[in-house]
Amino acid sequence: MKIAIIGASGNIGSRITQEALTRGHNVTAIVRNPENVTEESVSLEVIEGDVQDVSAMAAFLKGHDAVVVSYSPGWEPDTEFSKHVDVAQNVLHAARKAAVNRVVNVGGAGSLYLEPGIQLVDTPDFPDEWRSGAAAQRDSLKVYEAEQELDWTFVSPAIIIEPGERTGKFRYNTDKPVFDERGESRISRQDFAVAILNELEDPQYIRQRFTVGY
Repeated sequence: MKIAIIGASGNIGSRITQEALTRGHNVTAIVRNPENVTEESVSLEVIEGDVQDVSAMAAFLKGHDAVVVSYSPGWEPDTEFSKHVDVAQNVLHAARKAAVNRVVNVGGAGSLYLEPGIQLVDTPDFPDEWRSGAAAQRDSLKVYEAEQELDWTFVSPAIIIEPGERTGKFRYNTDKPVFDERGESRISRQDFAVAILNELEDPQYIRQRFTVGY
């Protein structure tokens, strides 16, 4: 496939880029700072782009089979968090203009449900410094859920996502975290990237959210 990855230089986006290239796909990395893309491949094109510019983004996306959104506005100031909703709306608009039907968005774990009606972001133990960002990611999920034209998928990581090994072995769920036998919800960034590429190559969650964990 020809895959556009928005935010390809980030902690997760870079792993998705590596996984896609390893599987033989052609990748267009759309980033704010091209110098931060360290991967080198004849199958990789790096473009400097701004997700707030819908017309330019549509031009970049044209001709691709899918777009992966792994955008992070940063953790400060708090007002930056509102960009999650803007990014979701802009990417969907650009994808429609570019006639790219497949959109996979990397979301957060905060909108996962620990029990009916109670999302992780609303629990007392959720770190305060992450709450605004997680709430904004939850709002971006609502933007995708309202989209009825494109084949989107929203992917939430486990509660803890960190550098680790690529095992290719993990479990899936939809709106609830995956917990292991120790009661922990974890996934490596490498295996999260595997899950993203698995979904692109063999779609199972069209117009749905899913999550993964060990």
